[in-house]
Amino acid sequence: MRRILTTLMILLVVIVAGLSALVLLVNPNDFRDYLVRQVADRSGYQLQLDGPLRWHVWPQLSILSGRMTLTEPGASAPLVKADNMRLDVALMPLLSHQLKVNQVMLKGAVIELTPATEAIKDAQAPVAPRENTLPQAPEDRGWSFDIAKLQVADSVLVFQHEDDEQVTVRDIKLQMDQDDHYQANVDFSGRINRDQRDLNLSFTAKVNAGEYPHALTASFSQLNWQLKGADLPPQGIAGQASLQAEWLEEQKRLSFSQLQLTANDSTLGGEGSVLLGDKPQWQLNVHSDKLNLDNLLSQANPSADSAVSQQGQSQPRQQRPVIADSTNQPDYSSLRAFSAALQLKAGQILWRGMNFTDVNVLATNNYGLLTLAELQGKLDGGTLSLPGRLDARQSMPVSAFEPKLDNIQIGTLLKAFNYSINLTGKLSLTGEFEGGKIDADSFRRSWQGQAKLTLLDSRAEGLNFQQLVQQAVERSTNVKAKESLESATRLDEFTSSMTLDNGTLSLNDMSGKSPMMALGGKGAMDLVKEDADMRFDVTVLGGWQGESKLIDTLKNTAIPLRVYGKWDALNYSLQVDQVLRKQLQSEARDRLKAWADKNQDSQSGKDVKKLLDKL
Repeated sequence: MRRILTTLMILLVVIVAGLSALVLLVNPNDFRDYLVRQVADRSGYQLQLDGPLRWHVWPQLSILSGRMTLTEPGASAPLVKADNMRLDVALMPLLSHQLKVNQVMLKGAVIELTPATEAIKDAQAPVAPRENTLPQAPEDRGWSFDIAKLQVADSVLVFQHEDDEQVTVRDIKLQMDQDDHYQANVDFSGRINRDQRDLNLSFTAKVNAGEYPHALTASFSQLNWQLKGADLPPQGIAGQASLQAEWLEEQKRLSFSQLQLTANDSTLGGEGSVLLGDKPQWQLNVHSDKLNLDNLLSQANPSADSAVSQQGQSQPRQQRPVIADSTNQPDYSSLRAFSAALQLKAGQILWRGMNFTDVNVLATNNYGLLTLAELQGKLDGGTLSLPGRLDARQSMPVSAFEPKLDNIQIGTLLKAFNYSINLTGKLSLTGEFEGGKIDADSFRRSWQGQAKLTLLDSRAEGLNFQQLVQQAVERSTNVKAKESLESATRLDEFTSSMTLDNGTLSLNDMSGKSPMMALGGKGAMDLVKEDADMRFDVTVLGGWQGESKLIDTLKNTAIPLRVYGKWDALNYSLQVDQVLRKQLQSEARDRLKAWADKNQDSQSGKDVKKLLDKL
């Protein structure tokens, strides 16, 4: 044991002595020009080192520098600025006065990818042909630097495309290891703060740079992200992802495949690509088992928010600040900046409390002209289709849709859009509507259109039309009706034509029937003020006690009924007395006519006959 310890001590002394001699004999500043020249030869970048270089021995033999900058040829600003740079070097090559850098570490770096840091090409330089059929030389492949490891800590990345707003990534930590075949392992984490929102992002990836700069592929096996802040759900949005990505320089094409992404309790998978240019061109083919938009979008369900707010249980939600430069931007103007083709298949989509299933979407955007060739799915046992278009190429957007609903529960729709109408039934509708912005409030206020609708097995709570008529008849006559505790109007089928005009919904040619009642009429509803003025003609077919000529008359007589006022406090006006008076007048007339016919030869009969002719 003593011999082993002695040997180890001798080795330690030799190493310490060797390193000490190396520090004394080799001046790191001798490598300054070499470093600058190697960077320029390999990448064309201009490296500037401020202050003297110095040795750092433990735990890794390194060369430390002060402030450094790295600038592209002709650029007006440095691409990289760092307060400190550390070069981890190999020991043995130094014995022959050679420098081999194993790892570069930057601390407190600022990396700017902006127009000011881009290289300016010499106008006199020869232009290479677009299609080069010559074999690629080995020195033309691989990264523009030959470093095995790169580490960046406590740094900032700023990138900007032309006149767009700058995006800043803070607290960057990057570790990259590269082998001789240009296969790299990358670990990255950073934070983006913008418009009172925080995005924390981290990922692990395997990068193949063997064909760089012509091509670059990456496999992201673990990508974690979390987004919190203004105009987002209180819990924020967080998830994980994995995907395969590829960049083709000549085509300026970025593509991804095998995408598996989670966002809260939603999932998304598929593939896509984008051709980058002045106006990017997107191609997306994605699918999802579940998309919970209520858990991803802020205030996605205003009815639920309103109910909670009334109970005093809601927390004030932080709103995004108003950006002065964006206040004059037309609605949907961002659609003009790109083209896209989207195909989406979703097993389940939750939105405004509605559970859509088997959703298919086919959509294209042609630089501001958004076309929904297919938007269909299932809801509550029914189906719906909502093809349409949005033209945002001018200052004012124009939208047009052709909805088709088949056996959709109308109560679900009314609740989703916060209409205080207590109505249920299976709705079928076919129509055409057009307007400006695509949102619920604009639809209530400024859209126009028309449709034909059918409502099956409907139930309108609050007013029982049959009961209203029968109670009024009982008060005016000796006719009795069967007792009923039902507080709703039921119809087996109801049809009407519908017209929407800037907040006014008109219903014409109304027709409804059930075994107990039939009705017709017309009316209008104000979607903004939430009031109505409806005029019905109600014929009560059943529910009477006994049989009489008056009951037979009532079964064939439409009673005028007006329902008006606020939706949550409706009033009604029933004109039963006028109908009964007319019925009594008609019955009296018939009896007088019969008596006059029977006594037509007498003077009294002749006088009654003349009187009836005048009436």
